[in-house]
Amino acid sequence: MSTQIRKPFDLVVAVPFAATLVLILVGSVFYPQMLGLDYLSQQLQIAAFLGVIAMGATIVILLGHIDLSVPWVLGGAALISTTLAGTGDPTLTMLAIPAALGFGALIGCLNAVGVVILRIPSMVWTLAMNSILLGSSVLYTGGFNPKGEASGLMSFVATGGVLGVPMAFVLWMGVAIVLALVLHRTGFGRYLSAIGYNEKATYLSGVSTPSVLFAAFAIAGVCSALGGVLLAGYANQAYQSMGDPYLLPTIAAVVIGGTSILGGSGGLVGTIGGVFFITLLNSVLSVMQISEAWRNITFGLIILVMLLIQTLRRKEG
Repeated sequence: MSTQIRKPFDLVVAVPFAATLVLILVGSVFYPQMLGLDYLSQQLQIAAFLGVIAMGATIVILLGHIDLSVPWVLGGAALISTTLAGTGDPTLTMLAIPAALGFGALIGCLNAVGVVILRIPSMVWTLAMNSILLGSSVLYTGGFNPKGEASGLMSFVATGGVLGVPMAFVLWMGVAIVLALVLHRTGFGRYLSAIGYNEKATYLSGVSTPSVLFAAFAIAGVCSALGGVLLAGYANQAYQSMGDPYLLPTIAAVVIGGTSILGGSGGLVGTIGGVFFITLLNSVLSVMQISEAWRNITFGLIILVMLLIQTLRRKEG
């Protein structure tokens, strides 16, 4: 098969990083504080929340699938972690983060059940799962913001720093490095792009495609849950619909980074660049007081343009 996980210094990968640099330089003309260390450090912290989610989304999209359950996997993990931490019981507080990540892995596996065993399109199944999680949350909380608060560890990871570098960013880079090693140094990584390019041919070649799909969706669920833990630590609470603003930007970051929405090619480095670009763009739009509606329109247009470019490149190839 001719496609593979994109190498770190591919020209396509460089595009979102270059676009981010241009955005900073142009934005600094109107808002000089964009070149300040405090501002850039804050953006790295905010980017980390989106970044950890986008790492998992990249894994699933490499397969040619998509996970639309991100908002309420994130929200559910935040709800679980703050509920346990808010009890004040040391044992339950210690279990807050592991329980949240376990919840993400569980939902990821349930997503894989629908896609792999029941053969339901991932877009439909994961959207239904998101709706189920939303309804379950409303039943549990009564429609009000849930009680509870973040643990000290959650707050430190989300808002603390190491030598001036946000701890959330350090964690994001750690997740990225681990996943990059998995993608480039293991059979699992090679199988991801092969399945995304041609799942049937990969299965016939002897690869256990169901196990790869289960692992990929579980990883995506854990990454979304980790994003929820970070956001809960940042806000010191969970709240209704806290994950909703992250679905479109997550997909946009992945496709801007050069990962084909149809699967088979792409990588994590490009997604990191896409996250930087989306975060800075969102910041600029916010400073310009652009409404949330227009920001969603902007992200939607970015996704459509990138899909068009990817489609044209496939036809030319």
